[in-house]
Amino acid sequence: MAKPRNSRFPSRKSSSSTTTLMLTALIMFTFVILVLLALGILSMPSGSGGSRKANDLSSIVRNTVETSEGEEDRAEQWVEVISWEPRASVYHNFLSKKECEYLIDLAKPHMQKSTVVDSETGKSKDSRVRTSSGTFLARGRDKIIRDIEKRIADFTFLPAEQGEGLQVLHYEPGQKYEPHYDYFMDEFNTKNGGQRMATVLMYLSDVEEGGETVFPAAKGNISSVSWWNELSECGKKGLSVKPKMGDALLFWSMNPDATLDSSSLHGGCPVIKGNKWSSTKWIRVNEYKI
Repeated sequence: MAKPRNSRFPSRKSSSSTTTLMLTALIMFTFVILVLLALGILSMPSGSGGSRKANDLSSIVRNTVETSEGEEDRAEQWVEVISWEPRASVYHNFLSKKECEYLIDLAKPHMQKSTVVDSETGKSKDSRVRTSSGTFLARGRDKIIRDIEKRIADFTFLPAEQGEGLQVLHYEPGQKYEPHYDYFMDEFNTKNGGQRMATVLMYLSDVEEGGETVFPAAKGNISSVSWWNELSECGKKGLSVKPKMGDALLFWSMNPDATLDSSSLHGGCPVIKGNKWSSTKWIRVNEYKI
């Protein structure tokens, strides 16, 4: 009797079962992915292409900030990264109009001609490179200032105790501050708190023309900022930020490896029309004792 031959192909029933299992697994996998996407655990990659090139500011990062309780009357807040060399970002509507006016009113009776630091002695001196007037408001002076300083600490991720007192500055038409560094080159000014590592510059008023904060040594396509066409001739000499009431500019004078960042060179362009009011918070490496 002849022996039955074994078929070279699996039975039709076995093939059908395998296909059914594969389809079931695919459906279950798709369902799980959809659930994870709906819950926000997974996210689709953005369609903007690959990673941004270094110093490419053509697509500025924008992160909307949630409004805190009791701040419903504040304009929309968001943060823009405007530079990587130096590291700089703008926090739009960081201060409310009431806070800006409060700081100006508090400072007005005490304004004096601004000075600069003598690089040889470490002491203050008059200079034609800085023609504004200003005054200091002690750290933690009152609740409003403490609230602002707490917000600065949250923005920078640096303790409020490392900050100097707020300096309020006033620039009239023609007044300016030539490009300079915020970090010190002497030992005298670093005894208390160490080196200045970051600066938060808050604009307390709008300026009709001029008065920009300019970074002449910044690297990148500096003309890509949305306000480029509104800048003065001075403002177009580098990466610039146009003063807008309530906005805060954060930039770092030190690199992440604790070396001084020469690209943080910055200045205040001459005011052409209007008046410029601003408030500066310098932040040290260590606690700044008051």
